[in-house]
This record gives sequence, C-alpha cells and structure tokens, in this order.
Amino acid sequence: MSVVVIGVNHRTSPLRVLERVAVGAEAMPKALHALSSKDNIREAVVLSTCNRTEVYAVTEKFHAAYDDIAEFFCELGGLRSDELHQHLYSQHDDAAVRHLFEVACGLDSAVIGENEILGQVRDAWTLAQESGAARTTLNLLFRHALETGKRARSETGISRSTTSISFAAVEMARELLGTLAYRKVLIVGAGTMGEGVAVALTMNTTTKNSTTEVTVINRTESRGRDLAERLGAEMRPISELREALLDTDVVVTCIGAGSFVLDRETIEPIMSVRSGRTLFIVDIAVPRDVDEAVGAIDGVELRNLDDLRDWVRSGVESREGEAAKVSAIVAEEVERYALDSTARQAAPLIAALHAAADEVRLAETERHAKRLAELTPEQAEAVESLARGITAKLLHEPTIRLKENAGTPQGERLADALRDLFDLH
Repeated sequence: MSVVVIGVNHRTSPLRVLERVAVGAEAMPKALHALSSKDNIREAVVLSTCNRTEVYAVTEKFHAAYDDIAEFFCELGGLRSDELHQHLYSQHDDAAVRHLFEVACGLDSAVIGENEILGQVRDAWTLAQESGAARTTLNLLFRHALETGKRARSETGISRSTTSISFAAVEMARELLGTLAYRKVLIVGAGTMGEGVAVALTMNTTTKNSTTEVTVINRTESRGRDLAERLGAEMRPISELREALLDTDVVVTCIGAGSFVLDRETIEPIMSVRSGRTLFIVDIAVPRDVDEAVGAIDGVELRNLDDLRDWVRSGVESREGEAAKVSAIVAEEVERYALDSTARQAAPLIAALHAAADEVRLAETERHAKRLAELTPEQAEAVESLARGITAKLLHEPTIRLKENAGTPQGERLADALRDLFDLH
C-alpha cells in the first residue's frame, strides 16, 4: 500500500490552469466521492488553495492510481490530457510524505512560511474525513503533517514578515503606490482571504486611528457586516459595488466564485468619470474575480496571483535561514511518521495474538467454573486479575519486539514465527 500525491501548483502551472482545477468547499464532497469511487484509490484527500490543487491518495497500484487521478483533473478542469500532463507532478511514499510536511510548514508556498496553509491542510483533511474518503492511513499522515506545521511555526521564525497571500497583496499595493496613507481601499470578499487583507491593512494600528479608509463588500451581507464591525471598517452591499469603485484607490478581490466580479463592461464607464485617477486592482482569487481585459483599460493597474508570486520572490532570501531549520524539522518528522506507520503495520498481528491469549484465558476460566463458583466475589476478582496480569506479562515482550522491528526483515521473521506458533491468521 502506497501514499501518493499528484497535482499542480504555482511552480508547475500557470494561473489559467490552476483556476480551472480549483475545488471550492461546496464542490469538495462531490470531488472526494468521484475519487473514492475509482478502483485504484482506497483513500483520498484533496487540497485546493490559491497555490495548488493536490490529491493525496492511498493505493496499491501507483501507475493505475496516477491515471485515475489525471483523469479526475481533466474532467474537473475540462482539460485534454496533453494540456494537463506538462503541469502535473507526482510523488509517492516517503517523498509524498515529505512533500505534504513541507506544504504544511509553508516551504512549498509562493509566500514562504505563509500562515494560511496550515489551516487549509486541516480543513481539507476534515472534509475528507466527513466524506468518508480519509481513513486510517491518511488520518495518521495528516495528523503528523499538522504536528509538523505547528513545530515549524513555534520553533523557527519561518512565519515572520510577509507570510500570507493576503498580507503580500497589501504590501505590494503599498510598495507600488508608495503609501496607503489617505487612500481608500475596497475589499471585495469577506472570507478567509478578505479577512486576511483587512487585518494586514489595520496591522499595528486601529482603523479608527488609521488614515487608510477600508470598505468591505461581500455577496452575503451578514458576513461582510461581521468583518467590517470587527475591524471598524465600512460595509456596503454588493449592489453598491459600482458606486464604491468611483472613489476607491485600491481594490482587492478575493471571492473566487468562478464568475467575474469585475469585467471591462463594468470598469470602462467607471474610469471615464474618475477624472484620470488610477485604479489599482489586486485579484488574489482562484478562480480569478477580474477579467484580464480590465488591465488594458486606461488608468487601470491590474495585478493577479502570478504578479504577486513574482513580487514575493524578492523576500525569499530573508527567510532562507529559517527555511533550512524547517527542513531539518521536516526530516525529523518524516522519520517519526515512518516509525509510527510501520509500528501500526504490526497492530493487526498484535491484536490477533492478544485475542488468542484471551481465548485461552477465558476457556480455562470456563473449564474451572464450578470450582471458581465457590469463591467469594472478591476472591473471584483476584483470580481473574491474576490471570489477566500473567497473560499481559507473557505477551509484553513479543508485543514490544513486533513494534520495534515492524517493517524490517527481522520483524517479518518474528511475525511469521508468531503466526506459526500460535496458529494466527
């Protein structure tokens, strides 16, 4: 049985492909069902973020599983196989484990050390559990991944500085405009990304005392209002989007619903009445919220995730030392996972051994039932406790040896010997 990861990410694929294979939370149960229904996939977790869409799977046949997952991606994005395969990557067993741990630590992110990915890994695992797609093997793997991500953030400085797409979007806007002081910023979307943008804008100050005016617009007004109230920002309904754009300096969009929130037909009339004022738009949604044709309109400066990734590369050097520390943690945790995983491989045989011993103990107790009936309840309990204790002590050393040597040639020899000696199947 192997663990494999197959997917596309910001390093292997352009944004136009990434957005086509993105899987939103609402579509995730259907996607997990489609994967779990395939003959060569025993368990599956789908991790879909603005940086990647990856399938982690348990399989007995790697190549067959690869074909199943590649077919899943093609169906998901309406892609031909030749369009997809040049962007697809795959890893299995220890390499797949290491890859997931690096993802959870933020080492594989466009923004090195980003904070958001750990929660996204946890959410992907939770959805897979709820759908019945993640069971014993992937549950163990993802539990270790979360522990590794937490270690990286508590024991190193990998998450200092610009450590999220949301934060990077604000920093890029600030750098390109010189300052956000006395600027009006419109956040379109009040989900996790939108909240991250709002927090980045108000970091180290309060909105009431800040010279940056922040407005939140969201399709669900209650959610937009909640975010605006928590941050002291203004909230407007989606129906007032065009009006809000008339005097906004910076727009950050992060809805990712699959349809354009801003297109050329919307923006051109607005720009004609803005008296030459530049409108800076940062689209950090996957799929994109803004039609790329908007960037060709006079007075509009449009940036998307591809631009943002290019921009953040300049800050990678400052965290290279911390990244090396995180890589060391990942190596330790991969080894710890391997030991835990192999120990669990011995669990069925250990359970069978203990069950066989319990059968003998219970049979002997039944054989002497008449004599034991003469005992007081306290005496009977003492005899039962003695029998259980002797059984446990006799099985202790074989159990420890099986766990310690699981996954090794010696472990196989011990397992075979125990099966023969105790007639275990």
